Parts: sequence; structure tokens; C-alpha cells
Amino acid sequence: HEEAVAVMLEKFDIVVSMFHGFNYTSLLRAEPAKRIGGIAAAMEHILQLEDGKNRYLAEVTALSKAFALAVPHEEAIKIRDEVGFFQEVRAGLAKATVEGEGKSPEEMDTAIRQLVSRAVTSEEVIDIFAAAGLKKPDISILSDDFLQEVRQLPHRNLAVELLRKLLNDEIKTSYRKNVVQARSFAEMLEKAIRKYQNRAIETAQVIEELIKLAKEMREAQQRGENLGMNDDEIAFYDALEVNDSAVKVLGDKMLKTIAHELVEAVRRSVSIDWTVRENARAQIRVIVKRILRKYGYPPDKQEKATQTVLEQAEVVCREWAEKV
Repeated sequence: HEEAVAVMLEKFDIVVSMFHGFNYTSLLRAEPAKRIGGIAAAMEHILQLEDGKNRYLAEVTALSKAFALAVPHEEAIKIRDEVGFFQEVRAGLAKATVEGEGKSPEEMDTAIRQLVSRAVTSEEVIDIFAAAGLKKPDISILSDDFLQEVRQLPHRNLAVELLRKLLNDEIKTSYRKNVVQARSFAEMLEKAIRKYQNRAIETAQVIEELIKLAKEMREAQQRGENLGMNDDEIAFYDALEVNDSAVKVLGDKMLKTIAHELVEAVRRSVSIDWTVRENARAQIRVIVKRILRKYGYPPDKQEKATQTVLEQAEVVCREWAEKV
């Protein structure tokens, strides 16, 4: 028990030091509206620190575990309100940022949550959009109005994390439809975030880069209409490495024809059992190679295109199978 108290106090000091220069004590018993605004400001403060987010998530997790073991020791009761506040800021950060980062595998064991929740004066779960002062967006559209609101957020680092999470969620969704497109956007997102993390560009600049990426993703979703192709055809069209100079010589019309034929062939194979993965891949591989050869697709590019088409076939077969 004494050991838990010692660890708890040590972790408490670390977390308090991370809030150096930020007055959180006035927020401990503030009414909900002020407290929610304060949590957004606290998140912004943590995000400005060197590797602040990951360090904070880890330290508050450790503090919470020690606190759970130390209760009902008087030292634990003494810091109950502070631990509750640190927890709320942690929950906000975990929710506002890309999932899987800095979280413990079990995220927080139930006993800890119950114990600490007694310390939380505000009963409402912190909604990250509310904390940032935003209306809940129609995330699938990433509309201009919403992006403009994000651009004007006073908490710049929080705005970056919000955009990063929204774009990451959008990429995950689009991966189920278009493997090549999703991969390309994931690389662009990673590049922008790396510059931000290395402090190579100003926060305002990275916000602009992410907004530009959001708009590009939105436009990409409308590409099919402009090319006269449906989503599945566009996905296989992209898988054909259409921007490669050796492939371009086939001409757009031919590439669209190949994409259309691939969709038809894969659609016929939707009954193939993808759980027997190697079998399914082998069957589709033969079909894909045959189609590429039939239309004179460059031989030296066939292997790479086949691999990408297979990857795409696997995700669309899953989608189609779910709809059957």
C-alpha cells in the first residue's frame, strides 16, 4: 500500500510539472461550461510540450493505476480532484487523436475508471468537438464550413490533432474502397504530420496543408463521375499504375476497359472463399494476368499491377460479400 502511495505521489508530481505555467486549479470546481473550455486549453498546453501527448497519456495512466491501489489512503483522497481533472484531459486527448497511440492495451481497467470517476465532478463525458467549440461535423464530407471553423480555432495544436484524426478515419474508410488512393493519402498525411512533429513548419502551415489534403480527398471521391466510372472501376483503374509512362501508352480508353473487365471478373469470383486466402489469391491471380496480357499491358509492369489488383480485389470482395 505504502509503495503504491509513493508511486502515486511520484507520478502526480510529474503530471503537475507538465502543467507548469498553466493554472488548472481554478478549473477543478468550475461549472461544466468553463471546465470544458478549460479542458481544451489544457489539451493545447500538453500538445505544445515536446512529445507532450504520448508522455502525458503514459504518465496519467500510471498515476491512475497507482491512485486506484492507494485509495482510500489519505494522500489519495487529498489529490482526488486533480486526478479526476487529469483523467478528463487524458480522455479528451485520447479521443481527439489517432487511435492506438499511447494507449495501454486494456486502455484503462474498469476498477480504475470507477474509482477515478468518483473524483470527476462533471458527470458529462468530454466531447472533443464541444471542448474545441465546434459543432459536430459531417465528417464524411469534411465540408468547407467545417474546415473554415477548424482554421479559426484558437487552440492551434488541438486543431492539428483534430484534423489528423478526422483525415485518418477518412483514409481508413476509403481503404475499403480504393487501396491505392488511401495509401497515397496516408503517405501525404504522414509527411505533413512528420514536419509538424519535427517543428519544421509552423502550426498554422500544417493546418493549411491538412485542409488542402481534406479538399483533395473530397475531390478524389468525385473523380469517378468525371471519368464516367463507378467507385469499383476507379479503384481497379488506380491499381493499374495509370500514371506510369510505360502504362500510359495504352491510352485512357484501353485502361478504362481493363478496369471494367477486372471489376466484372472479380465480381464473378465474389463467391471465392477469402478465408482460404492463398487459394483465393491464386485463382484471382490467374484471371488478372490473363486480362492484362489480353490487352497488351506492359509485361515488366504486370507483376506489380497484379499484386495491387489482388489487394484491391480482396477488399472489394469483402465489401460485396458483406452486402450479399
